[in-house]
Amino acid sequence: MSDAIKHECGIALVRLKKPLQFYKDKYGSAFYGINKMYLLMEKQHNRGQDGAGFASIKFNVEPGTRYISRVRSNQSQPIQDIFAQINDRINSTFEEFPEKKDDVKWQEENMPYIGNLFLGHVRYGTFGKNSIESVHPFLRQSNWKHKNLIVAGNFNMTNSNQILEELIELGQHPKEFTDTVTVMEKIGHFLEDEVAKLYQEAKKEGFNKRQASPYIEEHLSLKKVLKRSSKSWDGGYAMAGLVGHGDAFVLRDPNGIRPTFFFENDEIVAVASERPVIQTVFNVKIEDVQELEPGHALIIKKSGKTSIKKVNEPGEKLACSFERIYFSRGSDASIYKERKNLGKYVFPQILKSINSDIANTVFSYIPNTAETSFYGMTEAAEDLLNEQKTAKILAGGKNLSAQRVTEILSERPRFEKVAIKDAKLRTFIADDSSRDDLVEHVYDVTYGVVKPTDNLVVIDDSIVRGTTLKKSIIRILDRLQPKKIVIVSSAPQIRYPDCYGIDMARIDAFIAFKAALELLKDQNKYHIVDEVYKKCKEQQSKKDVEIINFVKEIYNPFSAEEISAKIAEMLKTEDIKADVEVIYQTVEGLHKACPDNLGDWYFTGNYPTPGGHRVANQAFINFYEGSNKRAY
Repeated sequence: MSDAIKHECGIALVRLKKPLQFYKDKYGSAFYGINKMYLLMEKQHNRGQDGAGFASIKFNVEPGTRYISRVRSNQSQPIQDIFAQINDRINSTFEEFPEKKDDVKWQEENMPYIGNLFLGHVRYGTFGKNSIESVHPFLRQSNWKHKNLIVAGNFNMTNSNQILEELIELGQHPKEFTDTVTVMEKIGHFLEDEVAKLYQEAKKEGFNKRQASPYIEEHLSLKKVLKRSSKSWDGGYAMAGLVGHGDAFVLRDPNGIRPTFFFENDEIVAVASERPVIQTVFNVKIEDVQELEPGHALIIKKSGKTSIKKVNEPGEKLACSFERIYFSRGSDASIYKERKNLGKYVFPQILKSINSDIANTVFSYIPNTAETSFYGMTEAAEDLLNEQKTAKILAGGKNLSAQRVTEILSERPRFEKVAIKDAKLRTFIADDSSRDDLVEHVYDVTYGVVKPTDNLVVIDDSIVRGTTLKKSIIRILDRLQPKKIVIVSSAPQIRYPDCYGIDMARIDAFIAFKAALELLKDQNKYHIVDEVYKKCKEQQSKKDVEIINFVKEIYNPFSAEEISAKIAEMLKTEDIKADVEVIYQTVEGLHKACPDNLGDWYFTGNYPTPGGHRVANQAFINFYEGSNKRAY
């Protein structure tokens, strides 16, 4: 992606269903769970590089013995840092007690991190923060095992202020305001409430305080806790949590915005944000990995019994399409196919742009993540050229010589790698002109493959802000001296902020929004901006369910093609000699390519939750008032 997007997270959970000695005997190590957690997290490194965290819980240890371990890092390589710390602790323990290397029972009782239940998280900075205190998993501590809570998630809430107010109404005083803390405190409150009720029940049954603990473990309903906790949540979430005594849960939002997959056999239960991660780590087939349904929770009791419970009524399934376009690993069978189709379905627009002149066109891609959609584009080009070959041969009939037939059959689309990303250049010089000069050299180009009579078509995952395109990519492509540069986005125009887990909070950063504003100026319609601002302000006091996304009115006067043309005009600077055209995937093409992930609010403004419309309007208000604050 020419402008990197952040703010997507990954979760990993492993529950060992056998005693640790089983894994020692079968796999040669009692650290089987830790090893699998490392792989699950490292395989999801693509989802977060700002921070990572790991937590484990031991079952059945004596009182006075540490049974929860947690380690977090916001270093430059956080996953490596976490597991280096874990490895150091394990090795130092064995150095002190070398005779205990094969004593699994002793290891379980005395060594940190080894355990029966594990939760991991990789992240980009939530709420724009990346201090160690903001790194998941979060821990809510108590001397009661049942009240200890560890939470990590891939989510954003649009109504964190409302959740905070609800906590205050419940008598709490949260130590900080982040969506993670407010969500954890909400779950924690109702967890404590449920434990207190069960304790009273146990007393009525004649149990003393010590005897009440097993009763609470057995009867605790995490479904009830989650239902009460999430009643007012507005957002996209895959929320994972561990309770101190050994229960665990993973909850997915009612619209299925954030992804969640799980696998279970007689040895383990594993959860991750991506299906192929589980397939690879546990060497299982695609059909063995299940997707958690929207509004449902996977609940794992300490006993090892698992169940799927409907916590919230599922809404329309609007899973995030950006997962398919960019965030998730392309090794997933369906994602790979979908990304190829994104390249294929945008090809008719490309063909129109180059006047069907495939012979004088070079096709390429930037950056490497766009390679799969490039393959789809090339297949479409090859199919079309084969049709053209057939037409030429049929038109020539008997008059075609064998040499000419051979020449026609030998024609091929020209696919080249025209840009190679260099080692990341650090823009250490302070002034803007020097920084821009360095940015221009982030990519190197392949000389000698493009002729002055050629069109150069380059496909990208998506075009969000256009900054890198303008300051770097188009400039370096122009060095190849094509007659025309066609920049293709496999995704539609990003017009609206995301508020469910992707860091696209400021509407004025989007090149499509800037282009719409320029068109309004060009056509003497800029009064619409003032009218939209007034409408957005008038709605601020209304309830979320009454909010209308008035920002759509900024785009309504124009076709997608008009906005694309204005974007091309804005990206082409005076020193660019080639003609420049920008092509975006259509929303219809997106849905055709990704039929099971229909969440498209950043393209259409059709948010799956009421809070999304409020965020869109607030982002516009922030733009109009010149405020840099986040819209949620």
